[in-house]
Amino acid sequence: MAKGRSKAAYMISAVAEQYQIHPQTLRLYEREGLLTPSRSEGNTRLYTDEDLQRLEVILKLTRELGVNLAGVEIILNMRAKMEAMQTQIEAFINTLNQELAIHSKAPAYNSKQSLIPVIHLTPGVSRKPEGPPEPAPRRTRIKF
Repeated sequence: MAKGRSKAAYMISAVAEQYQIHPQTLRLYEREGLLTPSRSEGNTRLYTDEDLQRLEVILKLTRELGVNLAGVEIILNMRAKMEAMQTQIEAFINTLNQELAIHSKAPAYNSKQSLIPVIHLTPGVSRKPEGPPEPAPRRTRIKF
């Protein structure tokens, strides 16, 4: 095994036998960039649990859904981008929540001095804005 590795790793023959595929298929997936197993000091391919999870996705796409390798590559890239976007959204939401917490402690504004009416909402309570009622929507009649 490679130095500094603490995760379990499986050799190509064990993975091929477990998933009932030919070792050349695993080598093809590596050439196509779909899998990137690590290497031992003797240059033996070593597959981690994460590699096996990715292989399972590849096999499901190809065997059950009939997706070709080019399609598999696109789907895997899209999944990676979606995970990155999810991480960014979570970071944005955390930042937004922090900012809201800071600004919710700001002093209340006098709504009579504002150009635009200010409505203070408490969580879980909704209020209608004060002021004149909204006009009813116009109805037009089409004559034939």
